[in-house]
Amino acid sequence: MAASTDETVELLARVPVFETLAREDLEQIAQVAVPRGFQPGEVVFREGDESDTCYVVRTGHARALRAHPDGRTITLASFGPGDIFGELAMFDNERRSATVEASDRMEAVAVLGADMRRLLQEHPELAAKLVISLANRLRAANERLASQSFQTVQSRVANVLAQLVEQAQLEGASERDVLLTITQADIAQLAGSSRESASRFLAVLERAGTVTQGRGKLTVHEPAALARYVY
Repeated sequence: MAASTDETVELLARVPVFETLAREDLEQIAQVAVPRGFQPGEVVFREGDESDTCYVVRTGHARALRAHPDGRTITLASFGPGDIFGELAMFDNERRSATVEASDRMEAVAVLGADMRRLLQEHPELAAKLVISLANRLRAANERLASQSFQTVQSRVANVLAQLVEQAQLEGASERDVLLTITQADIAQLAGSSRESASRFLAVLERAGTVTQGRGKLTVHEPAALARYVY
């Protein structure tokens, strides 16, 4: 169901980039925002596509991916409720630098880059906030790539699970028995490993009673235990 203008304004107000805007400014964005829905695994946009729209996640999750010529895929960033992505469209119409796909059922609002560029001209402080947001995202991506270069598969998979648990808890999950809707293939992709390697380590965690696996889902019973495998 499409969000009302008031709901969209409340969503935009939670985005750090827009937090300094007055309600009437947020209402202007909300009036041109278009609700969009995506199924799990559905591509929002692909690397190389024309860049003309940015998105704010309302519910669900998405992730930014880059493909390597040898066929491997790495995850650059993940997005949850209140996160913005595709914001480079606010600056120019260059091609997309990464592919973004929905991790689960996702509801978002889309805003054309031309509308956002008009707001940037009217509110110069927004541009500074966007630069900081992009710099933080680049820093996080660099740290993730560096850690994946030096960590073992076990460490990378455990770290991915710990991050997913943390995100789930921020969205209301309990401290124990955290349910993650994710496949082995997705975990392997996030960890930058083969599915077989990730599967072997997940089996180790299951035998230890740390996790229980199901079809397309995984329950982390003892999140704190994952720290023993991250180094």
